Amino acid sequence: MAVTMREVNGEELDALIQQGKVLADFYSKTCGPCKMLSFVLKDIAKSIDEIEIVTIDFDNNKETIEKYGVEGYPTLVLFNNGQEIQRTKGLQQKPVILKMITA
Repeated sequence: MAVTMREVNGEELDALIQQGKVLADFYSKTCGPCKMLSFVLKDIAKSIDEIEIVTIDFDNNKETIEKYGVEGYPTLVLFNNGQEIQRTKGLQQKPVILKMITA
């Protein structure tokens, strides 16, 4: 079973991360590497089902960006039951993200 990627706001993210494993992609619509990472995440979403993948627009969620200490984009943050497990910055390749998710 595949998961679907969807965009969320800060309140939705706060609620989601309490419910299990969530990979949050903090991105900007004007960022080239963010667009490339989006393709990688969509590909990953087709093959896994144990995680929720969400995107958070950097420009429209300033309070959320500050709350989670995100300093640039793209930034991937993996949460499990409300706790940050791992974080990566910049464009990542599929094997790196899969290892992050399954570790």
